[in-house]
Amino acid sequence: MFVDEYHERLFLGGKDTLYSLRLDHTHSHNEVKEIHWPPSPGNREECVQKGKDPETDCANFVRLLQPFNRTHLLACGTGAFQPVCVFINVGHRGEHIFTLERNSVENGRGRCPHDPNMTFTSTFTGGELYTGLTADFLGRDSVILRSMGSRPPMRTETDQRLLHEPRFVGSHRIPDSEDSADDKVYFFFTERTDTGGREEAIHSRVGRVCVNDAGGQRVLVNKWSSFIKARLVCSVPGPHGIDTHFDQLESVFLLRTKDERNPEIYAIFSSISNVFRGYAVCVYRMSDIREVFNGPFAHKDGADHQWGPYEGRVPYPRPGAVRRHTTHTHTDTFPDAVLQFARSHPLMWRSVYPAGRRPVLLRVNTHYRLTHIAVDRTQAEDGAYDVMFLATDVGKVLKVISLHRGNMQTPEEVTLEDLQVFKVPTPVVSMEISVKRQALFVAAAVGVAQVRLHRCDLYGGVCAECCLARDPYCMWDGSACVRFTPQKRRHRRQDIRHADPAQQCTDQNLVEDLDASDSRVTFGAENNSTFLECVPRSPQASVSWRHQRGEQTDKVGRDVST
Repeated sequence: MFVDEYHERLFLGGKDTLYSLRLDHTHSHNEVKEIHWPPSPGNREECVQKGKDPETDCANFVRLLQPFNRTHLLACGTGAFQPVCVFINVGHRGEHIFTLERNSVENGRGRCPHDPNMTFTSTFTGGELYTGLTADFLGRDSVILRSMGSRPPMRTETDQRLLHEPRFVGSHRIPDSEDSADDKVYFFFTERTDTGGREEAIHSRVGRVCVNDAGGQRVLVNKWSSFIKARLVCSVPGPHGIDTHFDQLESVFLLRTKDERNPEIYAIFSSISNVFRGYAVCVYRMSDIREVFNGPFAHKDGADHQWGPYEGRVPYPRPGAVRRHTTHTHTDTFPDAVLQFARSHPLMWRSVYPAGRRPVLLRVNTHYRLTHIAVDRTQAEDGAYDVMFLATDVGKVLKVISLHRGNMQTPEEVTLEDLQVFKVPTPVVSMEISVKRQALFVAAAVGVAQVRLHRCDLYGGVCAECCLARDPYCMWDGSACVRFTPQKRRHRRQDIRHADPAQQCTDQNLVEDLDASDSRVTFGAENNSTFLECVPRSPQASVSWRHQRGEQTDKVGRDVST
């Protein structure tokens, strides 16, 4: 799925098909554009002959949709285990063109996985495509690769020290300085690791390459000379220094800030323990990631030795960073000693820990899996809040905020909404936020849904209910629960941290409003039962009933005689 704000279109890749829809919903059903893109003739039959499933494997599953320029998309599909790429003409802004350019079809190996079920990440930047994938039919050649553009392709060596059965999750280009030549492309993945004598474990990683890496001249020819990686730790501190680790990375979201060099990285991790099933969300700062990459390299003298920090002399220029305006302006001028060191020391000794050294959210022993995360930073009365949207494998999306109050070490989780987006339980496979449209787009095999980021009208028609919702998108404006606006101050009421309607709504006719909001007369027979229904407007609101003897009227004017 690709939400194109410039063209105001939603592009979707499916099985043998591509779709284009207007974001403004002004199209009729006949104006939904569709391109049929099956595998090349004979590929489907060849795929079946090699033992693959004709339904789940031997089709052209579109796995990559990236904006190539103002008028074209780059699309790549599995092509029945023979990857293929093509350019899609989407026209200029305001046009609704959607055509596949047949003369642009080319081999997609290294740009798209063969297997539609294989994990995969890609980012297109500067006219070049960076991918993390398994690039062969048998699923053994795991690689980080740069293709397209004017430069020769660049890839990681086939060496388990670099990538050992990786499961790629995400990739992003992040600047290091004002000079774009210093930019790095960061990859997030998990891999099997050598723990030193014990059985292999799963560790989550952040790796990076320099965009101006040209490889070596004699050593590492057309191979990355700048690739380094570090462990991402997401754990809950426990007694006696024994932490509970969440080692399997599931999803990554890059929250852009005003400082392009310092986005915040939100990530979902799952436990791989046999004792319990759990999920955690950790948040990482770029400054902490850079500090680890500037620290000591990990070193191991031999197969039977333990890992430790490298204490020898690190060659110059330092591996893992290619900078201009130095003695060596290109990697192909680096001494062989530098390239040999880079080849043998891809791992950093220190690990990257999250902000606060603990998760901002935990879910344990749930009946669902958390599959994707998207985050929106919104302004509220007392500052900015990061609203997390967490997708599941049962078609639900959880809308959650995490609060740090006072001296509390453990953040408070507040679930604002629990949305069943799809009628049937189905795994969410993609999720994107449109800040411009204040909407969340959620994709699954059964379809695509658009959900409003804020639905303040659902929180009832009184100040107390709006306040109890604790939704940073919403406020009480004196007459209704509406989207928060900094300009409207006179009647504005919002209390996300404490949800105290008694303090917030005392001057908002709280008593009269409660009586007018929903008043019902219920008849019941003596010595029998009567169902008294009162549905809370948000997960934060609770209902309590008080039983009074005799004919009298409570403080909101309702008859409560029994």
